[in-house]
Order: sequence, then structure tokens, then C-alpha cells
Amino acid sequence: MADVSRARFLVTGGAGFIGSHFVHDTLRRYPEARVTVLDKLTYAGNLDNLAELKGDSRFAFVRGDICDREIVRPLVGESDIVVNFAAETHVDRAIGDPGSFVQTDVYGAYILLEAAREAKTSRFLQISTDEVYGEILGDAANEEAPLLPRNPYSASKAGGDRLAYSYHATYGMPVIVTRCSNNYGPRQHPEKLVPLFVTNALDDAPLPVYGTGTNLRDWIHVRDHVSALHAIIETDGLDGHAFNIAGRNEKSVLEITGGILDALGKPRDLVRHVKDRPGHDRRYAIDDSKLRRMTGWKPAHPFESGLRETVLWYRENRDWWEKVKSGVFQDYYRKHYGL
Repeated sequence: MADVSRARFLVTGGAGFIGSHFVHDTLRRYPEARVTVLDKLTYAGNLDNLAELKGDSRFAFVRGDICDREIVRPLVGESDIVVNFAAETHVDRAIGDPGSFVQTDVYGAYILLEAAREAKTSRFLQISTDEVYGEILGDAANEEAPLLPRNPYSASKAGGDRLAYSYHATYGMPVIVTRCSNNYGPRQHPEKLVPLFVTNALDDAPLPVYGTGTNLRDWIHVRDHVSALHAIIETDGLDGHAFNIAGRNEKSVLEITGGILDALGKPRDLVRHVKDRPGHDRRYAIDDSKLRRMTGWKPAHPFESGLRETVLWYRENRDWWEKVKSGVFQDYYRKHYGL
């Protein structure tokens, strides 16, 4: 399976932030590959993320839900590699609507896995998250650490994660699970911290920091996440494994906020501390030594330059994010932050 240069990829959730970066990089890396994107185009899916591929004969887009068996089965059947990015992903939204997260992140994974089992798919990547380990206050979690999710989002991702593994253990399917830390980079939906704070700062609007702002996360550039996924796909003998993907850039919310304001030359008095969200985990931390040892992968984007590049992208692509932040986004924003 290591030679994937002519593989047929099915990328679910491929119109979203990380998925669209994976699609673009796949077609750059493998000029003879074919990529089909299946995306429901919820608020987080954006066809503008794939606009450059319009007319490319190697690319196809299908609008549909991974929970719809009749759409999923033929698409999986004609694919060699399935990469499942499709998910509800935002903790704040999960607190208010956990049912939709369970439906997509667990039941949707089941529909995909059943189709892949039937089709004898060559490789299935389940994209999980470092949040499945829950709050980490001691040593960074390796892949053998217990999964202790503490909110409906991370719990639903843990469900899909373990369901995918069960298909390897029970049916011998070539499944690999990946758990990545916080991504940042161009084209990220502005409900997430970095793009929200960058775009607010560009408009001289308050930056809503939950609680004290001392919560810690590891940060990785989206292109490094994507390169790690390709390193996994290109390496034989990994079926049944889980891999942590880390940037080794542990930063607090206030550190990220300060970096954004400094990059834009904006004052610190834009920061507004707001009521903390329920069950807000203080720290996530993962050990990615296994990935580096077994694939030779390492990240290529230093955090400081990667953040500056990201800030510049939002500054130069106002038309992209202004559309996303209009309408119903404003209702969501006021509800969650009271600003």
C-alpha cells in the first residue's frame, strides 16, 4: 500500500478546514491520484476552500451526509483509501447540541466503516483528536493512555475512534486512527480561537477569552498535520495503530492572543475575559514519539512564523471570512460570548 501515487481517495469532510488542505496536498503530491470529496456542507463546509480545483479531472465533489448509507456505499466502493475528516468539531456547539455530534461522529463513522468492510477498502484513516485523552495535568499522553473525554465533542470523537479500531480488531480491516492537537492555519472557520481573534482584532472588536486564559494546548500548523497523514499513508505495516500528531508548541490562550495582537500591531486592551465554558479542560498534551519513530515525520512550520503567516492570510483574505462571519454566525457569537 506504500505506493499511493495512483490511488483513489475518498475524503469525507473535504470542504472543511483540515480536509480541504489534505485534498490540495494529495493532488500536489500524487499527480496521478484521484480525489472524491463527500461533504454535507454544514456551516463549517465551504466550497470556496476547493474553488481552485474546479475543472480538474482528478477531482470530484459530492454533496451528502456520511450517515446516508445509499450515498456512502458506492463512493467507498470505488475508492482505495478512505480518510474520514467528517465530524462535528466545536466544543462550544457540542455543549448545546450533543445529539448531532453523536450522530455524525459515531454513527457516521459506523456507516463508513461498514461500507469499507464490504468493499475491502485498502486503507481507512479515522481522524480523531487529542481531546479524547481528556484533561492532562501530568506527563503528555502517549497512544496507550486511557481515553477520558470530558465533553460531548471529545466523547463522540472517542466513540468513533474506538469503533474504527474495533473494525480492525474484529474484522481485520486496515484501519489507522490519528489523534492530532490543535490546528491553525489559513481557511479555518472563525468559530475557532486563532481565526476568531485575528478577524476580531482586524475589526478592532473585543477578543473574548474564556476565564483566566491560562488553558494550555499544543498547536500544529495544518500543513504539518496533513504531511503527517501522508507519512502514515505512505508507510506499510501500520494497520491497527493509533498515532498522536503534535506540534510540540504548548501555548496558553493568553500567549496566542498576545502573539496575534502583536502581529497586527493592536493593543492588549482588546482582550475581554468572559465567563468560562462548562467543563473547560485546563490542558491537553500528547507525546508523538511513536509517529516520528515509525514514519520519520517531523513538522516543518515553526510556530512563530506559522502564526504570522496565518495572521497575514486573514488580513489579505477579508472577503473569505466576512462571508463566513455574517448572518447566523453573529447569533452564535452573541449567545456564547455575550458580546
